Amino acid sequence: MQQKARVTAADIARLAGVGRAAVSNWRKRYDTFPAPVGGTAASPQFDLDQIEQWLAAQGKLPAVADEDRLWRSLLAAAGDPAEVLATAGDHLLGRVPLPYEDLRAPLDALASTPRAALESLWDRFADLPGQRAVTTPDALADVMVELARVREGKVLDPACGTGRLLRAAARAGATTLYGQDVDGAATRLAALWLAAHDLDGEIRTDDSLRRDAFPSLVVDAVVANLPFGLTNWGHEELGYDRRWEFGVPPRTEPELAWVQHALAHLAPGGRAVLLMPPSAASRRAGRRIRAELLRRGALRAIVALPLGAAAPHGVNLHLWVLEKSTSAVSEVRLLDTTSDPIERAYERIRDLEAGGYAIPVIDLLDDEVDLTPGRYGATVGSDEISVFGVRESRDDLVRVLKSLPGLLPVLAQAAESSSHPPSVTLAELIRAGALQLLGPVRVGGAEASSLPVLTSDDVLEGRHATGRADTRPTPQITVKPGDVVVPIAADHLLAWVVSEGEALLGRNLHLLRCDASALDPWFLAGYLRTSANKRQAGASSASQRYDVRKAQVPRIPIDEQRRHGEVFRNLQEFDAALRAATLLGGQLARRTADGLAGGLLSVTVD
Repeated sequence: MQQKARVTAADIARLAGVGRAAVSNWRKRYDTFPAPVGGTAASPQFDLDQIEQWLAAQGKLPAVADEDRLWRSLLAAAGDPAEVLATAGDHLLGRVPLPYEDLRAPLDALASTPRAALESLWDRFADLPGQRAVTTPDALADVMVELARVREGKVLDPACGTGRLLRAAARAGATTLYGQDVDGAATRLAALWLAAHDLDGEIRTDDSLRRDAFPSLVVDAVVANLPFGLTNWGHEELGYDRRWEFGVPPRTEPELAWVQHALAHLAPGGRAVLLMPPSAASRRAGRRIRAELLRRGALRAIVALPLGAAAPHGVNLHLWVLEKSTSAVSEVRLLDTTSDPIERAYERIRDLEAGGYAIPVIDLLDDEVDLTPGRYGATVGSDEISVFGVRESRDDLVRVLKSLPGLLPVLAQAAESSSHPPSVTLAELIRAGALQLLGPVRVGGAEASSLPVLTSDDVLEGRHATGRADTRPTPQITVKPGDVVVPIAADHLLAWVVSEGEALLGRNLHLLRCDASALDPWFLAGYLRTSANKRQAGASSASQRYDVRKAQVPRIPIDEQRRHGEVFRNLQEFDAALRAATLLGGQLARRTADGLAGGLLSVTVD
């Protein structure tokens, strides 16, 4: 008999949809809260069955999904998440029976096909904090594969890990996949995924630079999230390697060794897209190799990404786009998206050929050969910083500023004798059927949808859905006009009323759907934004997570709600207009300054 499934306080918080502080409070306030069965004093572990029973008795938890229960049970039995996924995959593919006999039947019953069952477990593995810190997010992986022009044919990832980029290549139509990595546990999972999807190719375990497993392989594309900052990458033993076509990489330039490794495997016209540290574009030791890459047409573009695009999240990583060229090129495209929201950055990157800015190669071949995109931002978008572009920005700003006075409500001081109406909590409204609370969702367990995804950033920025549907949120909750969406965690309690279009609810959001005959959505959203409800719904000042069920609204007739709601609607539009004015003002100042500094605009003399 295997050890029973255990959960941490963080797991309990996710199951119940609350913050960690709430779980800590439950342990202090309720004598009936289950006692720890393992772990440490700082990080106790609890029996999942006992926790589920307690939460259900308190009305704080819907039923735990069978997939989550099985995953937790497998984790309790095997300990290591990678081993859990590997042993479960071997069982599902009929290779080796699961060593935990009492879990075989639940695993077999998980899904109708082995592939679907493996995908369900893989989603839970990929959502672990340790995996999110070392893997390439799917959205970025898809962008990289698109830049590499992967449609079909062969693709190589020489630092494949568990195969996240190879999976993106398969989604784009690649027919044969090759991967190599020094981490044997990771390559075992990558090979398992390849076998489960009946894809051609091979995954090998070893150091790609020191011992290339595919020395004669020629592929149509190479994609890789490279290991950064290696000091012992084989510089001494690889001094005369045939791959160093553009120069022997200095000991401090392992990334330029990876660049040449990728180019050595490309067929003529093939592309490589590599995730690189920003220092690789500017370090003095690598200037000669960078210059040779430019002269021979191998380096086609460099993109500076926003913070948080991939780990390490505190660094503005770069994408290098390389091509196995037979002739030199006159220009290199540079694009700086460091100040963009991530979704907007990906839109600009996908339009790289038309966007960014083309820099003549001759202008880059100076003493430093510094290819950092931000250095050349003054020349970005010459069309945008023409006289016409500056006037257009000014006209847009004036139009928005003129609209502001009309959005301000006209209010009067309440009479001193007027009494405050009684309040009702959202939890009471939910029990009465006047309000539905939906979400939160997780990512990766549903079929792809044609609808965009409404993200937390969209709500915080007050804009319509911009998330990619291939994130596959599950359950798929459709957001409709009139719904109120609330971020679970934010600097302040924010409620946003959806005004147009349909979308899927994204992660870390709650959706509130009103019975229109009993509750006005604008009234609800307006009162949720108040300072009183920030205090009422906040789990703690440190966590910045909110339980909207604790928030309160006045108990007033629907006609009066709608009058209040109209004021709140104007306030939301006023807030949106202020945001637009801030963006337009910054855009106008930037375009004017760039135009003057770059010689594209001149000062007129009356």
